[in-house]
Amino acid sequence: MTRTGGRAGSAPRSVDVARLAGVSQKTVSRVLNGERYVSDDVRRRVLAAAGELGYRLNGAARALASGRTRSIGVVTLGTALYGPASLLIGVERAARDAGYALRVVNTLEGDPGGVAGAVESLLEQGVDGIVVSEPIDEGPVSLTVDVPVLVLGAPAAFGGARTLAAGVGAELLARAATGHLLDLGHATVHHLAGPQRWFAARDRLAGWRGALAARGIEEPAVLQGDWSAASGYAVGRELAARRDCTAVFAANDDMAIGVVRALTEAGLSVPDDVSVVGFDDIPVAAYVTPPLTTVRQPFDAVAREGLRLLVRAIEKPDTDLPPPADPPVDLVVRASTAPPRRVVGGFPLPAPGA
Repeated sequence: MTRTGGRAGSAPRSVDVARLAGVSQKTVSRVLNGERYVSDDVRRRVLAAAGELGYRLNGAARALASGRTRSIGVVTLGTALYGPASLLIGVERAARDAGYALRVVNTLEGDPGGVAGAVESLLEQGVDGIVVSEPIDEGPVSLTVDVPVLVLGAPAAFGGARTLAAGVGAELLARAATGHLLDLGHATVHHLAGPQRWFAARDRLAGWRGALAARGIEEPAVLQGDWSAASGYAVGRELAARRDCTAVFAANDDMAIGVVRALTEAGLSVPDDVSVVGFDDIPVAAYVTPPLTTVRQPFDAVAREGLRLLVRAIEKPDTDLPPPADPPVDLVVRASTAPPRRVVGGFPLPAPGA
């Protein structure tokens, strides 16, 4: 039979845990707060007693004792788009693993004061640190923050005690995507960019430009989308009429899928006539026709590394922090890319014997 606290119908208290474990209340507090200098035997007895009684350390009391709430605030755009949503999930997992609760405040696109207001709201709640996962440039943020701040995938825009930055390596990934097409033998690569108010779209555009510049290739005109498959489809119809286009790098998978649909409807083969690469590796990318070559964003790895640095800055404020390492480049090659057909006078022709 499970034991209960000392008072009928009441929740168990630390004194009940101490009595059952045969130790002092101070020892119970030290064990449950993860402090050192407690023997393994005593720690096991206290944890066993707490588990038997169903006792949980009171969060408010722990905050008063430590000066911290063990909570982290997150400022993020209220969107269901794959990238921001996946990064938020990764942050939640990493925070939970580190023993911190999350308090999330969503911003709205087009609200220039949204980020500052969200940060102020979180500071009023007494969070120990803040994660800013805001993908859109809404202008400068005039705000000084007195807790550590982790900025994901964007330039740091805060003054304060400690500002950390971590990115998903979008520019490196875009270079890899463009380089893959060039390595296959394509003379150039057209780019379907995302909306340029988004930091991620700028990084992917920069990566595409860098890959072309590194090989001395003149840039084709940049094409513009809005992250949706519909915008990719509209641009794909334009590209289908351009007989000099043999390779396209789209700034996300949804737009790439729209491009493939438009090219196919126009009677062109992907990848025989035009190769297409996306960005993100959304779950459906492997199951469209043809399966989409793309680059996978390391959301979980970035979230874990960023949260590790943030928690260290919270718990050891006088410790120097190393810069975050570049995340790995994960190019996922599928059936939407292939070497180009022979090109004569700017027009693709079937390969010999085809």
